[in-house]
Amino acid sequence: MRVLKNLEPQDVFYYFEEISKIPHGSGNTGKISDYLVKFAGERNLEYYQDEYGNVIIIKEASQGYSDHEPVMLQGHMDMVAVKKPDASIDMKKEGLRLKIDGDRLMAEDTSLGGDDGIAVAYGLALLDSNRYSHPKIELVITVDEEVGMNGARALDVSPLKAKRLVNLDSEEEGIFLFGCAGGARVNINYPYVQKKRRGFSFEINVCGLQGGHSGEEIHKERGNAICLMGRVLNKLLRKMDLCIADIEGGVADNAIPSSVKAHILVTGYENKNGRQKMQQGEFSEQECVALLKHTCDKLESELKQELADKDRGVRIEVSAMQVEEMDVIEEEEAGRLISLINTLPYGVQAMSSAMPGLVETSLNPGLLYMKDGIAGIGISVRSSLEGAKRALIGKLLSLAHLAGAETEVTGEYPGWTYRKESPLRDKMIEVYRELYHEEPVIKAIHAGVECGLLADKIPGLDCVSIGPNMKNIHTAEEELSISSTERVWKFLLKLLEAL
Repeated sequence: MRVLKNLEPQDVFYYFEEISKIPHGSGNTGKISDYLVKFAGERNLEYYQDEYGNVIIIKEASQGYSDHEPVMLQGHMDMVAVKKPDASIDMKKEGLRLKIDGDRLMAEDTSLGGDDGIAVAYGLALLDSNRYSHPKIELVITVDEEVGMNGARALDVSPLKAKRLVNLDSEEEGIFLFGCAGGARVNINYPYVQKKRRGFSFEINVCGLQGGHSGEEIHKERGNAICLMGRVLNKLLRKMDLCIADIEGGVADNAIPSSVKAHILVTGYENKNGRQKMQQGEFSEQECVALLKHTCDKLESELKQELADKDRGVRIEVSAMQVEEMDVIEEEEAGRLISLINTLPYGVQAMSSAMPGLVETSLNPGLLYMKDGIAGIGISVRSSLEGAKRALIGKLLSLAHLAGAETEVTGEYPGWTYRKESPLRDKMIEVYRELYHEEPVIKAIHAGVECGLLADKIPGLDCVSIGPNMKNIHTAEEELSISSTERVWKFLLKLLEAL
């Protein structure tokens, strides 16, 4: 049974449901890339698939439009694959479980992938039908946009002739985007050596946070679980000796992390008689557990007060394990790692003076993990000013240096600069007025879209980004408006006819 069978536009939701059956998180796009190629081959459409998995599909102009300039439609095939902590789904192997709630399309216990599966669905619906009037269409679907725009960066644009680009990776209907921030990912790699130590083990979970998109929602000041875990562990360091067995959280550098888990080993704690060490034989398990839980409970209360109007669901969960011996990062080295995490900057660093209300510079520690002797932190940096972006990256590199960590800057992409003269934007405004009898909003955003990279590759490319209403992207609460999807589809058809 098709869940979306009765939704309009039927062609669009048919293809959205089809691609939702295919796992397509960032870095896991091989199957959906091949699906797009198969789609093109079955319809005798010209296509290109590169070694990275990017796909270009070209459809000739409809009757009467062969002398019109071609139009490029563009989006990305990967999604931020997020699930609720207790969800049983394996998002690397299983498709999404779609559900409808009134006007909202969602996925059960996971992110929906409306960002940017809706672009793929719009594109395939257009290419699959001969009912619509349009100039030559060049559909460009890239890979791994969510992890640094790697697909767009590697894309060979030689098959493309269009100088007009309608990007379909926006999340607000009626808003035409004409510029965005540039960005980069900073990877901080802290090397460690594990040794066998005996102590009382605990699992600490900072959770219950909303998460969200680090470009679209960074100004909402939601809690960042990585930064909050640094605060928790730093607080505990003052009262006890800690080793770290494992620590991990987050799903992507550009998604605000909603939970982080740390498995720690306590080898000593402070009481009225001084520091009680495990090996001294005076170590009281009951007293240790009580101290740790009391400290975390008190800190949870502080965080709930601080985030009351921003992220009220924050929790610090503590599970006492047992006395055991395990491989850990020892106290001194663990202390440096905790200090590094605790001092990571997060959130809005500057607002734009040129455009009131627009975030100019921000950063988001989004990934934290331990693997093969490296504790890794992935941080998304964004700014509409190149100098401010470089300065913030430099600050992170200095911080890592002080902690004895190594660094790598990857996935750097340019900002998308506003074009004063844009025939495409003018035509889109004209069509919008005729269709809705109102003015669209023209603005730039802090989040990154691939227009900047493509404009760098194709001189003179005229770009505008649009899309239907979506909420809570990059979270398990992501939703796509069904009615907005239909309205944007009607606008897109009218626009192509007008072009």
